[in-house]
Amino acid sequence: MDSTRYRRPTADAAGAGASDQGAADDDAERFWEQHYRTPRAWDARVNPLLAETATPLRPGAALDLGCGAGGDAIWLARRGWHVTAVDISTTAVERVRERARDLGVADGVVTAQHDLGRSFPAGRFDLVSAQYFHTPLPLHRNRVLGTAARALRPGGLLLVVDHGSTAPWSWNQDPDIHFPTPAETAAELDLDPAHWSVLRADMPRRRATGPAGETATVIDNVLLVRFIGG
Repeated sequence: MDSTRYRRPTADAAGAGASDQGAADDDAERFWEQHYRTPRAWDARVNPLLAETATPLRPGAALDLGCGAGGDAIWLARRGWHVTAVDISTTAVERVRERARDLGVADGVVTAQHDLGRSFPAGRFDLVSAQYFHTPLPLHRNRVLGTAARALRPGGLLLVVDHGSTAPWSWNQDPDIHFPTPAETAAELDLDPAHWSVLRADMPRRRATGPAGETATVIDNVLLVRFIGG
């Protein structure tokens, strides 16, 4: 998800019934379809913490969860990665596919529409990226991230970057909003330390640029996990 896309963190919908969850999933698809049909959604810059993490890595197979406008997927493909880019919005994945073709990296990008609350892309990956993977609608977020961790090849990395502060241009200015810390996210994933190791769990600050060109210092909550194997 691109860095300008802000979605409020919500609790998992573990207590929802099947019919309630199905309706919520349908609402989520409609919500993000509407979002990506608006021109303001198409900021296709790479997220800086993904670039920082992936630059020293040997290219392999990557999974971009919630690919949005495709800035991360395109950036990775240009550096030799084979990227599976998924989003709940059909409009998003179609436009990412078109952009990859226009930029000459279509061979490096496979796109697919997935409501990750219902389905998860097949395969094993060297890098799974979840950038600002929040939503204002019910989602089993921890379940999705746990599935992502289990989709790693031995030595593979799961990078989770969350908002740690509210930017001035964010549509949600709720002063009581809670941003899960990296430690909280890691604890909720409950990964066996015999098979996964936490390489990074911190909250760096950076200067960010909003959709109208305004700037502000924001906090990112960063969790980087490696699958040891087993």
